[in-house]
Amino acid sequence: MGMCKAIQERIFTSANREYHRTRFICVRYGTVLASRGSVIPLVHEQIARGGPITITDRRMTRFLLSLDQAVDTVFTAVREARPGETYVPIIKSARVTDIAKALVADRGIAVEIIGIRPGEKLHEILVSEEESHRTIRRGDYYCILPVLPELRSELREGETLEREYSSADDLLDADRVGELLARHRLLVGELDLTSEAEILR
Repeated sequence: MGMCKAIQERIFTSANREYHRTRFICVRYGTVLASRGSVIPLVHEQIARGGPITITDRRMTRFLLSLDQAVDTVFTAVREARPGETYVPIIKSARVTDIAKALVADRGIAVEIIGIRPGEKLHEILVSEEESHRTIRRGDYYCILPVLPELRSELREGETLEREYSSADDLLDADRVGELLARHRLLVGELDLTSEAEILR
């Protein structure tokens, strides 16, 4: 899936070479909090069944992005991005074990480590090592400059990243993970677990 997305970005932004009156730009971000198929709805479902909570690897981390942050990223890119650029929000991340711990709270539900699945990564990478040398910071976002030199010849402002941007970089501690989930009304006590619409709201 990641490779398909990367190819899609390249094809889309390359249109800037042919159509000069339109800006072709991209945004890139991790999983939105409580979106369908992500870790939080999975843990909610497992808690509703009485457990166990399944985690593939204790080291696994994920970015934590709210729906508002995802929308803001799109609007900021529309306002500010130049042709061929990709905007990436600078956000916090957490260990999946800490997310599960905050959701389980004091329920005494067992946690099982089931092993990493084929193709699954320990950490999300939003800016690759290859892209880091052409990635700069603009406010609350990283801006990946176009891979095509003719689109970025005059865009080299600011210092570039020194390495990839990974969910392993800036982790919230367990208490702050709980505070974040509470702020977005995602703790199990605040939800009707029989209502999928409420979980995914």
